[in-house]
Amino acid sequence: MNDTTSPPPPRPPAAIPPLEGDPHAPVDLAAFKHAFRRHASGVAVITSARTDGTPVGFTATSLASLSAVPPLATFNMARSASAWPAIMENDRVVIHMLGVRNRSVAEKLSGPNEQRFDGDHWYRGPYGLPVLRDVTSWMVGRIIERVQVHNNAVVVVQIEEGGMGEDDQALLYHERTYRVPGDRV
Repeated sequence: MNDTTSPPPPRPPAAIPPLEGDPHAPVDLAAFKHAFRRHASGVAVITSARTDGTPVGFTATSLASLSAVPPLATFNMARSASAWPAIMENDRVVIHMLGVRNRSVAEKLSGPNEQRFDGDHWYRGPYGLPVLRDVTSWMVGRIIERVQVHNNAVVVVQIEEGGMGEDDQALLYHERTYRVPGDRV
């Protein structure tokens, strides 16, 4: 007698639930938002300045390495974002990599515009750009391309210089919350 048991069939995927706050959102939008909420991303902050020197900045989870030679990075942003005019006017940005110790800075830079640069968590660095204190690393770069895609843009930056802070665990963004590696949802 041959006693082989086959594994149970895989469970079918669950239906996409409606979006919180918008139960009538199209299924493609709900699928997109639910999937990317479950995709953990590292957290960075992009800073720049308006032509009058006013600092601007925002948190970004879309930061990516594009090339090592030459050193190129990309980030995405909405062209309706409050920082977009500065990104269009200024040819330089500072990209900051955040660690777990920088969670409050990530929250501050994703909060109300008028409060993002209140406090001593930053200083004026190269080209008069805002540099955040105590981050794991930062890079100054020259914007070499802005590719407009629908209401958004992919910004390509050539890195020119930078600095290192103390190492730390990466700060992650997952399920619309800043998290520490190993956190349970």
